[in-house]
Amino acid sequence: MTLREALQKAVDDKIYEQRYWKLLLHYNGNESEIDDASFFLSPKGRTSPKEELIATLDALYHEKSHDDNATACRYPARTRWLKEKLSLTNLPNVQCQEYQNVLKRVDPQSATLVFPSAHINSPASMFGHTFIRINSSYHSRLLAYAINYAADADPDKENAVVFAIKGLFGGYAGRYSLLPYYDKLKEYRDTENRDIWEYDLNLTKKETLQMFEHIWEIKDVRASYYFFTDNCSYEMLWLIEAAKPSVHLREHFLLDVIPLETVHVAKKEGLIAAVNYRPSKRSVIEAYKNILHYRAIMLAKQLAKAKSTPQELLASRYSADIKRYTLEAAIELTQYYYQKGEFGKEKYLDIFHSLTSARAKLGRTKKVIPKKPPNPLEGHRANRVSLALQSIDRTGSVHFGFRPAYHSLGDPLYGFLRGTQIEFLDFEAYTTKKRLHLDKATVLSIISIAQTDSFFNNFSWRMNLGWNRDYLDTKSRFNFSVGAGISFGNDVGYLYTLIDPLFYKTDKFVTGIGASGGFVIDSYQKIGNTKVEYTHRWYENAKEQNIISCVQTFRLQQNLALKLKYDYHQRKKGKEESNEEIYSFELGYYF
Repeated sequence: MTLREALQKAVDDKIYEQRYWKLLLHYNGNESEIDDASFFLSPKGRTSPKEELIATLDALYHEKSHDDNATACRYPARTRWLKEKLSLTNLPNVQCQEYQNVLKRVDPQSATLVFPSAHINSPASMFGHTFIRINSSYHSRLLAYAINYAADADPDKENAVVFAIKGLFGGYAGRYSLLPYYDKLKEYRDTENRDIWEYDLNLTKKETLQMFEHIWEIKDVRASYYFFTDNCSYEMLWLIEAAKPSVHLREHFLLDVIPLETVHVAKKEGLIAAVNYRPSKRSVIEAYKNILHYRAIMLAKQLAKAKSTPQELLASRYSADIKRYTLEAAIELTQYYYQKGEFGKEKYLDIFHSLTSARAKLGRTKKVIPKKPPNPLEGHRANRVSLALQSIDRTGSVHFGFRPAYHSLGDPLYGFLRGTQIEFLDFEAYTTKKRLHLDKATVLSIISIAQTDSFFNNFSWRMNLGWNRDYLDTKSRFNFSVGAGISFGNDVGYLYTLIDPLFYKTDKFVTGIGASGGFVIDSYQKIGNTKVEYTHRWYENAKEQNIISCVQTFRLQQNLALKLKYDYHQRKKGKEESNEEIYSFELGYYF
């Protein structure tokens, strides 16, 4: 077939309008989401799939390079599909040595969608993350390769506010990377201490190969990265659709793309075949709390930092099992401290060798296995609408709200990381005497309440930006607060205390500080959870205020919750005091 014949058939059949071709070009509507000009062969390729197809055929027939720089080597997915659709013949022979070498090394057989859960003390990671693992014919999945997409920035080395703003408004370029899976595990599971959930996709070997072909085409391409839309998880959806064009994953999203929501969508489309859980280093260490007493835990921490020796432990009167488990905990802690940069490699190797040598002398015992948390897919969805009947100072009202993302401490906790909250664009309103009032409009609320225990000293914090009715009067006022504190807990629940500097905008800016104490009971979270908080505030105008909030949540179904709420606000207008009590009966639906 000549180039003229191929072009004529392509135009007559309008194959440039077919879904798969547009998937390969990342078309969304009338243009491609890829804004890197090097990805396109036609100057009009970003806005015209027809021109890009014509340019691709022309480049294939008039090949100027016959090595790894050849069009067929750069675009294996395009080339294969055009050959199939147009029965192309007489194309120049090219040698794609680099592609074949990588293909042989990766050996794509199947694919897995990987979800590292939330990182409790990192705002950039509290939504979680997703990437794809390409499984090979090797028995060990650790030898597989991971496909990742991320902003070309390091949030740990940049100002957090600047990182958030640039991430929201496309200030970073996003890029794909192909690297060994064990490197990603080291990053997420061991360094950032995030549990890993692996969702095997029911893609065939042929479909997985199609995915890899497309990955090769976009591996050097950069596109604008947006934290809530064109992010890590959204880009993974393109890859899955390129592998299996019959699924329509991206169409499920309108406003934002949250990592866990992409897993929910994959399940809804029937793509998930199996689930596997890999506990983080932190989860492994915490599992020893249920076996070791306090003194043994303190000794394990001393051993991990070489402040005690294995010989002292071996000479102690502890039972053989306690000695074994203490050494195992110390080994895990040593790795944890090293990954946190608390000491250098040489010291780490010395401590690690002495601990493992001592442990080897004690023989085998029952392996400590961390308790498997609920599958995140069993938790509620991100979007929430709510409807409530309220009594505000014995006056009836109707309260309703909408929140596109994501989770609060008052929501059902099942399937979510304990002590975490991210709410974005949470709007709530209520009616009184046929009037509509704004209750709150949260721009962003983040809470990270991490419990301090015998192994770890954790830092708790929270911030809120938006409008609410927590000030002295009853109007919804713009406010900003950021605070820190400490928390302790056990299997029943946790206590916390926080200090929050804050300001409100009335006719002027009013500053203040709040001291809060509260508790959450979540031992029965498959059924529901309880949250109670008391706050005392001191404002710059010498006025004080008490606030009490109580929420009893019942998880009726995975995406349906009943909340019984009580709120008390001490109000002041001039010298007069008028306290407000609100009782609420609320239904929340998540979707």
